[in-house]
Amino acid sequence: MNTLTAKKALVLGGSRGIGAAIVNRLSAEGAYLTFTYAGSAQAAKALADSTASQAVQVDSSERDQLTAFIDSQGPLDILVINAGTLLMGDPLTLAADDVDRMIDINVRAPYHAAVAAARQMKDGGRIIVIGSVNGDRMPMAGASAYALTKSALQGMVRGLARDLGERGITVNNVQPGPVDTDMNPAEGPFSELMHSFMAIKRHGKPEEIAALVAFLAGPEAGYITGAQHTIDGGFGA
Repeated sequence: MNTLTAKKALVLGGSRGIGAAIVNRLSAEGAYLTFTYAGSAQAAKALADSTASQAVQVDSSERDQLTAFIDSQGPLDILVINAGTLLMGDPLTLAADDVDRMIDINVRAPYHAAVAAARQMKDGGRIIVIGSVNGDRMPMAGASAYALTKSALQGMVRGLARDLGERGITVNNVQPGPVDTDMNPAEGPFSELMHSFMAIKRHGKPEEIAALVAFLAGPEAGYITGAQHTIDGGFGA
């Protein structure tokens, strides 16, 4: 533990689920942490108090607000982009504005956040995006737009890894499969279907995702960049 002592980290979308697990793990590793939240003020305050971190309300869909906030943080060692949203339904009937908002949060926000952070980031820094195995595989109907956003992150990570490599900044994409969160509970309506084609027939734990993020943020991962790190119980095998 304490592999990230004195490192300055920002987690976008850190109040609940995977984000909260990442905040807890990076804090345990010694990082100095700030995290953002959208609407879960009570959960954010409790997490900030328990981890001695700072919670700030930021709407990731608002580009200018997001980039101004990142600029205000000064040079970071670690940026974790976890903020995201899920919209499912028949593409013929989904509201175009709702699809565009998901694209704003899941694609545009990660790109602009990563670029804003990179302008001030210290050499040898870490940028980690939380994507999804659905960027590789979408075995169910109704999630084409969501899969689009997660596939887009793959190209972004590969490109930014090239752009920032000379400074020793690594850029990686963590791709969880089903994880037990409010968005996708282990006892949810799609669990039986998802488990049926998984090698390990259970939802993942947020702490398991956080452990992979902590490794990629740490000193032993300096040669890993531009990669998709799938952690999905064999969902995409």
